[in-house]
Amino acid sequence: MKYAIKTIDLTKKYKDFLAVNGLNLKVDNKSIFGFLGPNGAGKTTTIKMLTCLIQPTSGTAEVAGYDIKKSPNEVRQKIGMVPQLVSLYKDLTARENVELCADYYGMSEDLKDTRIDELLELVDIKYAENKQIGQMSGGQKQKVSVAASLIHRPDILFLDEPTIGLDPTTKRILWDLIEELNENGHTIILCSHDMYEVEKLCDTVGIINQGQLAAFDTPQELKDQAIDQKKRGSGVNSILRELESESTLNKDPSFDELKNVIAKDEIEGKVDSKEISIMMSNLDEKLIDTIRSLPYVLKVTKDHSERITVSIYNVEDSINKLIATIIENNGKITSIHTKDPSLEDVFMAVTSKKNKGVE
Repeated sequence: MKYAIKTIDLTKKYKDFLAVNGLNLKVDNKSIFGFLGPNGAGKTTTIKMLTCLIQPTSGTAEVAGYDIKKSPNEVRQKIGMVPQLVSLYKDLTARENVELCADYYGMSEDLKDTRIDELLELVDIKYAENKQIGQMSGGQKQKVSVAASLIHRPDILFLDEPTIGLDPTTKRILWDLIEELNENGHTIILCSHDMYEVEKLCDTVGIINQGQLAAFDTPQELKDQAIDQKKRGSGVNSILRELESESTLNKDPSFDELKNVIAKDEIEGKVDSKEISIMMSNLDEKLIDTIRSLPYVLKVTKDHSERITVSIYNVEDSINKLIATIIENNGKITSIHTKDPSLEDVFMAVTSKKNKGVE
């Protein structure tokens, strides 16, 4: 089975509102897939259809090789779900909650105890198996919820905001668990608004907006595409090349005005720019003024005694020219790094259109 999930023109309509509009999506088997979208974009509706909680209006999907419309019971046997709000019985212990799920799936008594022991050890909650859920921390509850969702050995595990509200240490423990589950052959569908979490864990990412798939690729490819699109949309490249060819460029009183116009375009996302952080052992105001006067430099901010942040137009050789200028003026660089678009930047760009409706 190549694809764990494959949707075919998947559509859900509520009266006059089109929540999911002809969604076509393929998720590789045994991968970690990040499913993102703003509130009201159709993400939750899609997950409900894939987990057979609601029926599509038209189109269909194959989950673990089964059609969600023709074989919903088979689909349910192949999936596990960890919801955002932990749905466990507070008055029952951790073990009793997992036992309840095992009984729901008709697991034999002999297999049940062994499997529960394995899972409680796997998620590192065996030590608290006799503790009531109502007395547990958020991280402990999530671990029990994961164990309960895995009791029937599902091929595909849906995780909805699994680490929301957890402290950094517990988050990392759950991240390790997600990676371990994936290494053991489970396909993970991760719904999260934590972009760092998605970028760290996911093989591929899909962003849904206004009921349609707006972007799909690896996290790195999505970021690279954002850079390419910004370059293609930049009108400043040819302007700056012309300005750089003029020997009297920095003496031209209209240059600062032109830079302000271009800066406005940059703020609106119409030109391509980079932020570069540079540390120098001999930084002084004279060197800062020299950097600030360069035609491809938008802004220079002094962070502390030895570091500056330079906002620079990403035109031909601009970074090389900046470094060369610093060296020519006897600047001693001790560290330098650039800031590339993040997955959050991609998400904001893809979902910038106003999205109305409900999930």
